[in-house]
Amino acid sequence: MIAASRPGDRRGPNRVEPGAGHEAGDRSPDRGVPLDAERARLLEARAGVPWRRWGPYLAERAWGTVREDYSADGDVWGSFTHDDARRRAYRWNEDGLLGICDDEQRLCLAVCLWNERDPILKERLFGLTNPEGNHGEDVKELYFYLDAVPSSAWLLAAYLYPQAPFPYADLVAENARRGTDDPEYDLLDTGVFDDDRFFDVEVAYAKAGPDAILMRLRATNRGPEPAPLHLLPTVWFRNTWSWSPIADEQRPILRQVGSRILADHPTLGRYVLAAEAPGAETRWLFTENETGPAGAVGAAAGYTKDAFHRYLIDGQADAVNPEARGTKAAFDARWVVPARGVVEVRLALVAEGSGSPEELLREADTLVARRAAEADAFYAGLARPSMSADERLVQRQALAGLLWSLQYYEYDVARWRAGDLVPPPPGHASTRNSAWGHLRLRRVLSMPDTWEYPWFAAWDLAFQAVTLHLVDPDRAKEQLLALLDDRALHPSGQIPSYEWDFSEANPPVQGWAALRIYRREKAIFGRGDRAFLERMLHGLALNFGWWVNRRDRTGRNLFEGGFLGLDNISIVDRSALEASGTVIEQADATGWMALMALSLTEMALELALEEPVYVELAKHFVGRFVAIGEALARVGGEDLWDPDEQFFFDLLCRPDGPPIRLKAFSVVGLVPLFATRVLDPDLLEALPEFASYLQELTAEHAAFFGGCDCFAHPHESGRRLLAIVDEHRLMPILDRLLDEDRFLAAYGVRSVSRRHAEKELAVDVTLDGITTRVAYEPGEARTKIKGGNSNWRGPIWLPINYLLWQALRQYGRYYGPTLVHAHPSPNGERRTLAEIADDLARRLVSLYLAGPDGCRPALGPDPRWRDHPSFRDRLLFYEYFHAETGRGLGASHQTGWTALLANLIDELHRPRGRATR
Repeated sequence: MIAASRPGDRRGPNRVEPGAGHEAGDRSPDRGVPLDAERARLLEARAGVPWRRWGPYLAERAWGTVREDYSADGDVWGSFTHDDARRRAYRWNEDGLLGICDDEQRLCLAVCLWNERDPILKERLFGLTNPEGNHGEDVKELYFYLDAVPSSAWLLAAYLYPQAPFPYADLVAENARRGTDDPEYDLLDTGVFDDDRFFDVEVAYAKAGPDAILMRLRATNRGPEPAPLHLLPTVWFRNTWSWSPIADEQRPILRQVGSRILADHPTLGRYVLAAEAPGAETRWLFTENETGPAGAVGAAAGYTKDAFHRYLIDGQADAVNPEARGTKAAFDARWVVPARGVVEVRLALVAEGSGSPEELLREADTLVARRAAEADAFYAGLARPSMSADERLVQRQALAGLLWSLQYYEYDVARWRAGDLVPPPPGHASTRNSAWGHLRLRRVLSMPDTWEYPWFAAWDLAFQAVTLHLVDPDRAKEQLLALLDDRALHPSGQIPSYEWDFSEANPPVQGWAALRIYRREKAIFGRGDRAFLERMLHGLALNFGWWVNRRDRTGRNLFEGGFLGLDNISIVDRSALEASGTVIEQADATGWMALMALSLTEMALELALEEPVYVELAKHFVGRFVAIGEALARVGGEDLWDPDEQFFFDLLCRPDGPPIRLKAFSVVGLVPLFATRVLDPDLLEALPEFASYLQELTAEHAAFFGGCDCFAHPHESGRRLLAIVDEHRLMPILDRLLDEDRFLAAYGVRSVSRRHAEKELAVDVTLDGITTRVAYEPGEARTKIKGGNSNWRGPIWLPINYLLWQALRQYGRYYGPTLVHAHPSPNGERRTLAEIADDLARRLVSLYLAGPDGCRPALGPDPRWRDHPSFRDRLLFYEYFHAETGRGLGASHQTGWTALLANLIDELHRPRGRATR
């Protein structure tokens, strides 16, 4: 039998400490449902059993990243290309096709394919770089994350592999020919899937124990004729020895002993591999994960990273090591697969002392069936009884994509800038992130997308953690804490944004996310994780100070944040004005700061219930909230609230002229709604000192509170509403927000009002002799202020919609049936704000539900998504969505924040009395 764990465990840097989180007893660690096999594994992981050691932590792309860019000019995409990736060893992390690795990425296991017609082995995903794509970079492959559980004891994915030569050149040439008004040219458009001439390759991983892993590759020939196929599961060590400053670093080795492969690593230990492929011609191939000499061919190239390509495709018999040893190996299994036929490879990877790989192969079918059934039980425990089968499918695949997007991330900025055993060229150290020499990360982090975004992004990660908490509370909290670690948080208090520019500001939503997680646990168990909340509060207090000191240059409590994650939503480049002395006081930056101040207030209040010393901190942050609210709500010629338009706008402040309101109706003006929170009377009764301080604030800021009755006076229920926008401003904003000719669309809220599509309502601004414009762009970006793959000038984005949904729920809690609004505006049925929030959630979820025609709007009208077994019920979770059709756009696997759909489905079916507050 396979052992559950092994002695002498070396736990990696991503371990969850025993006892972390709340006490669950015989209940699950994510909600109060009976314990099942997967939830039992999570409790074991919390106690130290290394179930998390192995997971889908291997990126789908490591080429074209900042970490691998050692150029003098910072040309990230050009310095390490897709073509380079098969020949050159990486310095910082590895990539592979639908692979796994340990949590320090020492040993990797992934899929490799060859159809005997491709010019390149299919070892990794292909896509266009930012300059190549007519809408920025995008992966040009078809693959799906179908299922996963948090322990990675079960992982399931699929890859569709054409039988024709992969159309690399066609994809590059056609996208280069197309302009910004044309759609992207994707793999389905090339015709390589016509007549079903492709292989449907299903990839499954099943753990028999923490260090005993079965990989099963099952390929179905969907085509009408037999076709050759090589399945080559590949195992290799990440190359650390070529760059390590430690001269005597011990080199790992793979070697064949009989029918087994032994994998020896100085810190990971020894693993044993075995593989089988019934009916196939099979052989093991060995080489080194090394870069070959420049320009060398044949034997002169040696045993290098691209050896399997040279051996199979170029016919170089001496490319692989005949001594059957190296640091990279592949099990080459070849068939001519009959039409509609199915072939299979099974590989077992087992730590020495944890059992026999041959036994694991014998038990393969039983293990796969058991783990799949356990995954069914796990997700049945998450689902609500009233959910439809389609909603369950959407929720489960959204969560699977999120779990597959947990990736190993290593980056030591000081070492990267200085170089290692192979120094970079002059000028490299000044290309980017020069102020972040302290940043050293080696851990598993949640990525927005494993191909287009194989790196963390600060505000994306906060939304990812909120959804991850549905299935893995410990991991979710670990993710939020990671960027507050002293090796990530800047000494100034800034949270690193993303590796392209750590100094760029992202919306400060980490406090909001921490509260969502804390409240969910408190609602389920009656008590939240106070230690987690306390750690988050301390780190975020430092970050709040950075914002106040660095992003409020006028001292008016009106903040500048630059792009703030919204890329090209602005009329002008909000991150490139400092040199001219021009400042944009931003409605969204100021609204985000109001939300942050309110979140820190709530965090301190929760902690003050048991530790009264936190009342002083709550008073401080609520005071900051009021100050920011006063600045936002001021009425005048130089303020963000426009009393005529009844909306918030950015204010462009020039050194040589009067301020200009940038009158674009966009989500920039909706962000102040997010800073909204109901305080229940029992909380205020428990903290009388804080309640008294609220009354003092009311008297001291009479002008502000006179216009915010909801703040100054409690509701008849005793509740208090802390909000920047109360009824007097809320209603005119809702007039626009709920108008289907303005913000409200069939599938959510647009990022820019549709009225800006009318020529006379487009917004022009002239600055330094240059005129720029905001017009409504419902789909792919035509305006390219920042990059070409992101458009905030019209499409629907899940994070903004999710926060709008939550704000409307908060207003609904406070006002109840006493405040209603026409929905849709202006002539729709009058509904409460809670009912309007629910309708917004249903619109968003409907992006992925099959409609009357059987099609899912996000996937488009191609009938294959409705009828074909290789496409039907396999979902792609996009970055954003066309505001008129709902079609998915941007990154096609961004189950980062788009996975928020899983939360919305849960909330729509949650009993109203138990809704997460």
